[in-house]
Amino acid sequence: MSAPTKNKVIVLQPGYSREDEHDATAMRANCTCTLVRCRDGLNIIVDTMTAWDGDLLRSLLRHQGLEVEDIHVVVCTHGHSDHIGCNYLFQSARMHMVGACASNRDLYLDHLTSDDENEELALDTNGEVVVKRTPGHTLSCVSVIVQNTQFGGGPVGIAGDLFERREDVEDERIWRNAGSEDESSQRVERSKMALLCDHIVPGHGPMFSLNTEMRLKLKQFAELQKVNNK
Repeated sequence: MSAPTKNKVIVLQPGYSREDEHDATAMRANCTCTLVRCRDGLNIIVDTMTAWDGDLLRSLLRHQGLEVEDIHVVVCTHGHSDHIGCNYLFQSARMHMVGACASNRDLYLDHLTSDDENEELALDTNGEVVVKRTPGHTLSCVSVIVQNTQFGGGPVGIAGDLFERREDVEDERIWRNAGSEDESSQRVERSKMALLCDHIVPGHGPMFSLNTEMRLKLKQFAELQKVNNK
């Protein structure tokens, strides 16, 4: 059997966020959970849902022919409880990342620790799957960018809550109401990500493709933010 020629990005479970139907002051949310099957054989899971989703996540992985022991790297785009809940399943993984913090058991690893905002951490041997900082929703947020994908080779950004869902490209209230520790930074990082990627996996919705109009709108929001910051 020949080796895979593309990295595969598989959304195991699209996320959601919405007001609770019984209490308008409360919210229901769970993250989008994504599997990356690298062409070098590495398996990466990004965002592991809530702690009550263990059986579901095992089932989703088995549908892909995998067990939890087959996951090599766990990346959580940030530390909120609906993104890290099933990390406990992956005790065979060589590395867990929660935001920009990386560890193996009690050993903390020197990754993404510099002041260089362009620093990236390659996860695969081909350098086609990288983690980079994308602060905004939280100051320690990261995203995973996958090059050479099954989508015509185009790059996919697994962005966590940098994007809540596709609709927040037009309506900023969606991501702002979800909370942002640095709205200025988030606007800039959203535009950067849109320029780097053809598809986005958002934190609380299905994957979507980007077009010129969407990139322009995100760029305009970011440029207006820069003007307001002066």
